Amino acid sequence: MQSESNRIEYKEALNDKLERSIISFLNYHAGGRLYIGMNDEGEPVPNSDIDGTQKKIIDRVKNNILPNTLGLFDVIVEEVDGVEVICVIISSGSEKPYYIKDYGMSPKGCAIRVGNTTQQMTLQMIDKLFQGRNKRTIVTIPANIQDLTFRQLKIYYEGKKLDIGNNFEKNFEFFTPDGRYNMLAYLFADENSFSFRFAKYAGTDKSEIIENEEYGYCSLVKAMDKVLERFDVENKTFAKVTYPKRLEKNLVDKNSLREFVINAFAHNDYADGDTPIFEMFSDRISITSYGGLVDGLTEKDFFECCTKTRNREIMRIFKDLNFVEQLGSGTRKTFKVYDKSIFKFTPNFLFVNFPFEKGFIPENSGINSGINQEKEFIVNLMRENPKILTDELIEKTGLNAGQIEYRISVLKKESKIKRKGSKKNGEWIITN
Repeated sequence: MQSESNRIEYKEALNDKLERSIISFLNYHAGGRLYIGMNDEGEPVPNSDIDGTQKKIIDRVKNNILPNTLGLFDVIVEEVDGVEVICVIISSGSEKPYYIKDYGMSPKGCAIRVGNTTQQMTLQMIDKLFQGRNKRTIVTIPANIQDLTFRQLKIYYEGKKLDIGNNFEKNFEFFTPDGRYNMLAYLFADENSFSFRFAKYAGTDKSEIIENEEYGYCSLVKAMDKVLERFDVENKTFAKVTYPKRLEKNLVDKNSLREFVINAFAHNDYADGDTPIFEMFSDRISITSYGGLVDGLTEKDFFECCTKTRNREIMRIFKDLNFVEQLGSGTRKTFKVYDKSIFKFTPNFLFVNFPFEKGFIPENSGINSGINQEKEFIVNLMRENPKILTDELIEKTGLNAGQIEYRISVLKKESKIKRKGSKKNGEWIITN
């Protein structure tokens, strides 16, 4: 394990300093991780009641810290040297300063991370953070339409066997301070004016558009589901015929694409009514979301997988519905597949461009280059084993019997191969 740092803290057991440690990471610009069940040397300490301790942590964080922290933390179990320990993943909050409810917004109630320690905040620090709060958010902006229903959202919760409850509108923070439906409620309502564009182009630029679809005007979760379904169709299995085996991959990494489609919906800045855009070119899939990086999060923080949430209320619902895993986990997986060059940041936008796998061609597409690769693959197999049978060609290439027969017939017409002897006991001769 790593040593304690500005983003990592260890505690041997749950104690009365839990809230102060959580608050220090909420107020820190990059969030962090608090491990319960680790000593100062980073060694695991066995806990006989992991489940009970997790429940206590969640209850204390939810009830003892203000402003609301739902969507800003996650509690998981990790295994260290064969011992289960609890990890609390904390995202930097956007409503700083966070404080212990019983002490209020005072030096005794507010803390921040300094190096590998938790420090009490000064009155000056508290005032500066409070003045910097973003007052214009999807929670504070009233919806233009107040006659809202949420049947679709209820269906999604019922599908996950979750009880949404009678007070879900209040629990999800769907009201402004004066009691009106806010922009957050409007996003998840059955009918709204939010549209999510999917465009498909013939080439590498926008000069020739093939399709221009709009998904939306419905609950945010339903709109996102439709975009994810569309990419499941578009991100087809592609084949690369190599010798001695045939490789298969999706056009772009499936998990990374899903992660950043969901991220675009979750972290987009909806305050001015802007929505993410999803585009497909001949060489890449592009995702554009509004708002740039969350305030206080640098590019360096982003590439180090620091967590900071723009719309914690949306994240809370997405997490309930299992659209997102632990905070930051999907981004870490993406960095194992792609390098930093796929990301571009501006003050108002975040662009993600997933390049297509090079050398791969659409499965059963009929593209000549793909057929030529498959014919070459078949010839190599015949050269290696002149007595190879059709069943073996099917197994090694992944093609079906009809596709094998067609490619062999083309190779014969091109005078590249010929058959000597019977179909069962003969052999292939490479003529060219």
